[in-house]
Amino acid sequence: MLKQGKDYSREREKALADGLRDVASELRLVDPADFIAFLRTEQFGNIRNLVNSSTEMFFKPGTITFGLSGEVDLPWDRAPSVSLDMEFHHLNVSAYFRLVLEAFHAGVDLSYVSFEGGSDDPDKNTCRLVEAIEDARVVPRSRGSKTASQAGASADGDVRL
Repeated sequence: MLKQGKDYSREREKALADGLRDVASELRLVDPADFIAFLRTEQFGNIRNLVNSSTEMFFKPGTITFGLSGEVDLPWDRAPSVSLDMEFHHLNVSAYFRLVLEAFHAGVDLSYVSFEGGSDDPDKNTCRLVEAIEDARVVPRSRGSKTASQAGASADGDVRL
């Protein structure tokens, strides 16, 4: 029997999901029709403004940015889903991910993470990501927020907020 390895991507997605909980809640206040219109007509500057205004209360300027891409899933039989490509840059850690906004929850799908001067130990790199997210915050963490280990995963693999 093969020994199962640790899923570092999932841990890192959970760390991002935990860190972005407040931002996702703010973005979910935006009417989905606005996201749909801005994405379909490629008005990415408007989305960047929405993201910037949602992140400025929680993160230092420039640490969380809109990646100038996204998509909308708008089926007839369920609520819309808006996916925004996002970037995190702080303390020589960069993460590229998709923030998925839905009616009752949001999720994070990590695409790529890099650690400038990273360690050979993936656990240390994951700790660096967690520390970078925490250091990027301007508002101290609330005691009632979920920890990264409490964030759940959806059936499609995204980590839910």
